[in-house]
Amino acid sequence: MEAANGTTGGDDEARVRALALWKGPLTITPLKGGVSNASFRVTDSTGSYVARLGGDYPFHQVSREREAIASRAAFEAGLSPELVHAADGLMVLRYVEARTYAEADVRANAVACVDILKRCHRQMGKRITGQGAIFWVFQILRDYGATLERHGHRLAPQVPRWLEAVDQFEAAQLPLPIVFGHHDILPTNFMDDGNRLWLIDWEYGAFGTAMFDLASIAANNSFDAAGERLILERYFEREPEEALWRAFHAMKAASALREAVWGMISELFLAAPGVDYVAYAEEYLGRFDRVHADYLKRYGA
Repeated sequence: MEAANGTTGGDDEARVRALALWKGPLTITPLKGGVSNASFRVTDSTGSYVARLGGDYPFHQVSREREAIASRAAFEAGLSPELVHAADGLMVLRYVEARTYAEADVRANAVACVDILKRCHRQMGKRITGQGAIFWVFQILRDYGATLERHGHRLAPQVPRWLEAVDQFEAAQLPLPIVFGHHDILPTNFMDDGNRLWLIDWEYGAFGTAMFDLASIAANNSFDAAGERLILERYFEREPEEALWRAFHAMKAASALREAVWGMISELFLAAPGVDYVAYAEEYLGRFDRVHADYLKRYGA
């Protein structure tokens, strides 16, 4: 199977090995776990690094130039490891010896996860250079829907129903300050080195609303009601009012749907080794159906 950037795994390793920045003997080991990029751990005489390959993904609205800008800003803000090289779809970051979170880890360390997102929202925006990108999940879902219909995806007949729900979720949102968000709050993007938490992978970093990151913690990590209350109270430092709860639950459904349709779009355009995009889409579509049903039960149509 081809890697996500359209080259074979051997070609990817050769590109990494050919970089001029390495010093002395070189050890390259493939890393598992990515769902859209090929990654390697690289060790030379100066230390260890992570090299990740992946081109621009216009079907996901991903620009590697913007990702590099966000990654540098995240390092400056003390959120992520240092980016030491970025060019031609190949990024090299300093390796951090840390444990990658699973969903249970995010739930068990919810306060720390909310706090690092709060730091992201407060500190990243002032460090972003160049033209500012925006992440608005409702526009993205409409764009995804058009792509599924244009390519005749197997679930394209469901798009009108999903987009009707998207309109409802968008109408439920509250005006919040514009912040620079991460927008990809999967458990594997949190890493714990035993002393501190890191937030990695800035493919979807852009200006938007804090509500998406907050709702994504819950949607992508199976939080219960008590955990969701902790998220909102910790972030906003107050008791959530009913309108805030409604906006949060609407955004949680939008986040789950975005992850599901992300998988469907990836079926059409990506081929990362070992990644089953159909199963990924089905998993999150099930989450969306459950969250949406709960939303309708709480608030009606």
